[in-house]
Amino acid sequence: MTQSATAQSVDATSEQAQSGALTDGFHLLIDALKLNDVKTIYGVPGIPITDFGRMAQASGIRVLSFRHEQNAGNAAAIAGFLTKKPGICLTVSAPGFLNGLTALAHATTNCWPMILMSGSSEREVVDLMQGDYEEMDQLAIAKPLCKAAYRILHAEDIGIGVARAIRAAVSGRPGGVYLDIPGALLGQVMDEVKGQKSLVKVIDPAPAQIPAPDAVARALDVIKGAKKPLIILGKGAAYAQADDLVREFVETSGIPYLPMSMAKGLLPDTHDLSAGPARSLVLKEADVVIMVGARLNWLLSHGKGKQWGAPHSTKFVQIDIEPKEMDSNVEIVAPLVGDIGSVLSALLDGMGKDWQKAPSDWTEAVKAKKDTNIARMAAKLQNNNVPMDYEGALGALKKIIAERPDAILVNEGANTLDFARSIIDMYKPRKRLDVGTWGVMGVGMGSAIAAAVETGHPVLCVEGDSAFGFSGMEVETICRYNLPVCIVVFNNNGIYRGTDKNESGGEDVATTVFVENARYDMMMKAFGGEGVNVANPDELSRAVNAAMDSGKPTLINAMIDPAAGKESGNIGSLNPVSVVGKK
Repeated sequence: MTQSATAQSVDATSEQAQSGALTDGFHLLIDALKLNDVKTIYGVPGIPITDFGRMAQASGIRVLSFRHEQNAGNAAAIAGFLTKKPGICLTVSAPGFLNGLTALAHATTNCWPMILMSGSSEREVVDLMQGDYEEMDQLAIAKPLCKAAYRILHAEDIGIGVARAIRAAVSGRPGGVYLDIPGALLGQVMDEVKGQKSLVKVIDPAPAQIPAPDAVARALDVIKGAKKPLIILGKGAAYAQADDLVREFVETSGIPYLPMSMAKGLLPDTHDLSAGPARSLVLKEADVVIMVGARLNWLLSHGKGKQWGAPHSTKFVQIDIEPKEMDSNVEIVAPLVGDIGSVLSALLDGMGKDWQKAPSDWTEAVKAKKDTNIARMAAKLQNNNVPMDYEGALGALKKIIAERPDAILVNEGANTLDFARSIIDMYKPRKRLDVGTWGVMGVGMGSAIAAAVETGHPVLCVEGDSAFGFSGMEVETICRYNLPVCIVVFNNNGIYRGTDKNESGGEDVATTVFVENARYDMMMKAFGGEGVNVANPDELSRAVNAAMDSGKPTLINAMIDPAAGKESGNIGSLNPVSVVGKK
């Protein structure tokens, strides 16, 4: 700060002191967050936000400190998904900011509201690149990776800055917002009365967006003409919390539905109209597909290709709050722009009481295929093999979730994710949390912590050993806050499999191989939690039930056959294969 600027600041402070009590940036930022019902902050303390975290905690906000900013950011992202309010992640400048940025981009990609608040160096030093502590133009770096980015330079603008960040995060298509907090801002002072008057309570940040009547009529006409209709429920439908409307739309239409992974449980996976176990059939044969909070991205083969049968034979009806999403991969014959609750209400009103349900020959064909696939899988899920395979281990966990439908399942990995997604049934909405659109590894511990904190429900976190490695140190965080989280690490000694060999013949193990028979359970014991090592599905079942009953932080090391699983789970086709030197 220049001498003249310093003199002006001192003069301003003297004038304010004469007028009455003072406040500062620390208190104004805390008050602005509390005014907008922020109750929890996830982050990592350090310069220049250490005292802010202490003061926020003293004010009654719950401040949870993590071991790495990316995990704190993943917690904030999932908090946004679960609550429809921006999850708040607080980091230090430069390296801490960059660590949190991955989670911010992840939240934006998945359309979850999140605010990354990072301390930063002073503008006048950064702009001249004079080498300040952790100097970085964080705002410029954040802008391409989030929905909006703002910097607050003056204490009197804190109220507006926080309000803009909240509204940007939750309005329209939700996403991540970056809020830059220069260190000097927190120490700025101003008149307390004026400061309180400058705060802003955000009113109706995500107003309903009603679909156009002609768009609703067009969509109903398309659905009426369908011989093999299908509803696809995406995580956007889960985020909307329009659960009763989703159920009513499915049951009134009589159309089979396919839930994407984080939409599982909007209706129970055991519902008569659930088409999950008949996924290949319904995607290949459906002639009209109604997309509810789902996008035709890579997870659905972009709406084309072998998965969808003959090219361009499927008509798509899409519900999305973002008009630009329409026609992103294929033609959308009936776009419905609006929030999911408003659109489904309008469709139901248009359907009326005499709506003709989906053709019975189609629903019966789907049910027959579903029953066949379930029966074929049943025996595999009941084995008690040693070492365990994925089917036996997940069969045990499937029963536990059926008996504990309020428990939240967090799931990540390659084979661990793919098998669990199809094997474990969910019964209630927003009870399954996983890697989302990007397939990001390392979201597990942050998601588990946020799920326990935001809901108060027990959490079962099922991790591949590779995925666990990205955020495993947060078991200390789980123990520190004594959270009801049971982690099951599927340990097959490596990435995908633990049996790969170093083809060079050298001493190093193969690139996908870990330490053989590692004891991850000992990590949890080291921090005061419970640790259990299990070798078969029966032992796994007993250990998980005991952990869930106790509510104590627990890690179960589940030994999986190193030869079980396959390359990249179910997305091996995305892995380029070299043909050089092959015959």
